[in-house]
Amino acid sequence: MHTTVAVAQAVTDALNDEGNEFSMPFTAQRMALPLFTLEEMKDLRVTVVPREIARSILDRARDEEEVRVDVAVQKKVASAAVAEVDPLLALVQEISDFLNRRAMGTAMWKGTENKPVYAPEHLHEKQQFTSVLTVTYRMVRS
Repeated sequence: MHTTVAVAQAVTDALNDEGNEFSMPFTAQRMALPLFTLEEMKDLRVTVVPREIARSILDRARDEEEVRVDVAVQKKVASAAVAEVDPLLALVQEISDFLNRRAMGTAMWKGTENKPVYAPEHLHEKQQFTSVLTVTYRMVRS
């Protein structure tokens, strides 16, 4: 299995673990092409997508791989009011906190980015909340 796919699947499995308690219930899905209609967006969606991989020399015998995975949180909202957006932002923060410093197999967590915090154009044009966490993991390969 490709390294980015393996890490993305591990993230998906970790988010779906029965012991997790997030403020909103969801089932994360790993997808290759996360395209949804606005009708499908009425339900909360958490989607995990392999993003990129970079390999560099670590030493004479080993390489370092940086694997990035996107975790998208999306939902159609009734309006752009803070009462609609804030709970979704809180869920994004919960997911970020959950993944913080959590290894995925042999892939060690390196960092998480959330920029922008949400896509204002989606909120304005589609009345859809969209936030993407880009999580970076580090692996050493011989």
